[in-house]
Amino acid sequence: MTTQESFKKRVRARMATTGEKYGAARRTLLAQAAPPPTGARAWVSEPDVSEEAIRESTGRGWDEWVALVDAGPGRDAGHTAIAAWVAGEHGVSGWWAQSVTVGYERITGLRVPGQRPDGTFSVSRSRLLDLDPGELRALLDDDAGRADLVPGLTLTPRSRPGVRSPRFGVSDDDGAHGVAMFSLDPAGSRLRLTVTHERLGSAAEAELWKAFWADWLTALEDA
Repeated sequence: MTTQESFKKRVRARMATTGEKYGAARRTLLAQAAPPPTGARAWVSEPDVSEEAIRESTGRGWDEWVALVDAGPGRDAGHTAIAAWVAGEHGVSGWWAQSVTVGYERITGLRVPGQRPDGTFSVSRSRLLDLDPGELRALLDDDAGRADLVPGLTLTPRSRPGVRSPRFGVSDDDGAHGVAMFSLDPAGSRLRLTVTHERLGSAAEAELWKAFWADWLTALEDA
């Protein structure tokens, strides 16, 4: 096998694992293969929080946090232990301790984009619609209404009646597929509908559901 063919095989293997498209997987592997500049660390992926924001809120930049966590609890400690250590040893508030931990996991490759601390994945799609929030909520609260609203899926209530953003277990003939939350937020004369689908088993599955909900929102707008 030639070097080029071997590299393509690695790209496709990463695509299968992370759900990335070919170009994104190829860029990541090329970046990993290239030697980092002198004094710089090689990052597997970018953290969600910028360098400026993390430094302003915690007093340290990302490279400093990576070095500290590596020297402290280390990469095998797990999300909960790392977050507790960041908060306890360095006086970082709970939300920012979580942000440091998630960013550390992204930078070091312990977590891929969209992956949650428990190892599952989540996706979210949103759209502005010319719909009445009350009518849509009535459909979501009714068993038959939900069946018509999202054909082919069974949405089983997982939250208390009347909550602002209802959650539903998602299943079909192939089994269970995590939990979906529907957020209905008025936006002037329109409605912003956001579907957040959580507890998915892989990045590839998350990409499939992201496409599904994008198509569903488009169909809902057209209808």
